Amino acid sequence: MINREWHLLSRPVGWPKPEDFALVEAPVPTPGEGQVLVRNKYLSVDPYMRGRMSAAKSYAAPFELGKVMQGGAVGEVVESRAEGLSVGDHVLHFSGWREYAAVDAKNAVKVDPEAAPLSAYLGVLGMTGLTAYAGLLRTASFKEGDSVFVSGAAGAVGSQVGQIARLKGASRVIGSAGSDEKVRLLLDEYGFDAAFNYKNGPVAEQLREAAPDGVDVYFDNVGGDHLEAAIGSLNQGGRIAVCGMISVYNNTEPAPGPKNLARLIQTRGRIEGFLVGDHYDLQPQFVQEVGPWVASGALKYRETVVEGIENNLEAFLGVLRGDNIGKMVVKL
Repeated sequence: MINREWHLLSRPVGWPKPEDFALVEAPVPTPGEGQVLVRNKYLSVDPYMRGRMSAAKSYAAPFELGKVMQGGAVGEVVESRAEGLSVGDHVLHFSGWREYAAVDAKNAVKVDPEAAPLSAYLGVLGMTGLTAYAGLLRTASFKEGDSVFVSGAAGAVGSQVGQIARLKGASRVIGSAGSDEKVRLLLDEYGFDAAFNYKNGPVAEQLREAAPDGVDVYFDNVGGDHLEAAIGSLNQGGRIAVCGMISVYNNTEPAPGPKNLARLIQTRGRIEGFLVGDHYDLQPQFVQEVGPWVASGALKYRETVVEGIENNLEAFLGVLRGDNIGKMVVKL
């Protein structure tokens, strides 16, 4: 049996290029003691993976050159040498970018395909959802009545942030996105109070129009001009949670910082970065609260599904370009 898997051949400079990667054929691995062999059904591609393609020191180890990359995946156990997991079980794990994976049972989380579609465990009910939940409620200290601005609001994390804020009593939810289609989605399906296409004019001007009374919370997925605009509209005691800065991930030179940081003195504002890995203690609370919202339809989600392992790289590049609506997943 042949296992197809994606290898990183060279570290990208600027935008990743196809020649930096290779789809390689390898033998299907044999699970060792305490492992299961998983046939992956859905793979996750996420913006943070761009950072792991660099050798620069970061919060996650770089991908190794000439070896298979990693990422979230959900699949079916086809062979088991571990207690507690049987053939036919479905598990969430972190050995993506490949068709088959030998996974330590301790690193596999059993999921129920009857409770939710398998792909949902990579998005709305997985790490993506927990990122939105923890960043908004813990890092940004959201409270009922807050006005919330979310950048990258049509993406997997951003769309969930806005809806959680609305469900928990935000006074106003504003989102930015990169197309008129995505703006309509935010307003018509996700229940945002205001939204704008950042390509249609200066972000600061559009934000002031959408949030004339300012914002109490900004959830940052973009950085750059969005962060500067949010600081400019921040109310007294406002909080900014920095989840990502996709606008600068492919820069070859350092991006200039916001020019108006001094305004944080006036507003007594706070900026705090966070990583979802520091907040896994919230997982039970997250599932307990968000699961029923998803089941009832109170919290809606979209997925962009790309078919085939051979298109895994193009799906990843699509995330960097902003092609996706909601969570981008690859179906095998």
